[in-house]
Amino acid sequence: MKKALVFLMVVVSFLFGQMNGMPAMKKGMKMHNFRAVPFKKAQILQDGKAKMFCPKCGMTLPMFYKTNHAAKVNGKMEQFCSMHCLVDTMNSGAKVRDIQVVDNTTLKFIPVSKAWYVVGSNKPATMSKVSKYAFGTKEAAEKFAKVNGGKVMKFKEVLAMAKKAFEKEAKMIKMKQAKMAKMGEMIYKKKCKAISTKFNSAGDAKAYIKANKSCGDLKGKPLQAVGLYLKSR
Repeated sequence: MKKALVFLMVVVSFLFGQMNGMPAMKKGMKMHNFRAVPFKKAQILQDGKAKMFCPKCGMTLPMFYKTNHAAKVNGKMEQFCSMHCLVDTMNSGAKVRDIQVVDNTTLKFIPVSKAWYVVGSNKPATMSKVSKYAFGTKEAAEKFAKVNGGKVMKFKEVLAMAKKAFEKEAKMIKMKQAKMAKMGEMIYKKKCKAISTKFNSAGDAKAYIKANKSCGDLKGKPLQAVGLYLKSR
């Protein structure tokens, strides 16, 4: 059983990486998540039991912090792992105001009107095939692009690009999340106590698991997979 669980976790790690624009891990190769910051350094603007997770996809916000966006959604602050999830919220018909993005120089949120994005660098994308990192000054963005590639753009241009790519990317993400959810079901049956609660999001499911210690020490990508399963069942 232990070997089977280890295999499941390896498969989940592969699917999770592919879903988020990261290359497949080669044998003997260690992956560094450029987008992550220590939990203490992450600015979390939303409230609630599931505040550490993206309300759309459930991903852990500090793990994708450098691509985080935030906005008031129907008057309530929400924080997203990516521009893709922000666009998903916009497409839902919600009233989205006061959009902010993480400045990759200071690691603090700034209004998107003041941000300069580097689009298409060699750094990993989040919920997209094309990476998008924001900076508080044009000079900082140009310096990043000089080293890592990509085009310097303003928010309105980047948003238009994200909206255009959304449908295709959403279809791809849905397929990969479905595969992860199947893996999550197998992990859930092996590692977790029975959970009868219904969840509106993977983030809510993950917050419940952590608060109630329903799956032992489960964390990271396997926890995301179980969260996706619980949301989808």
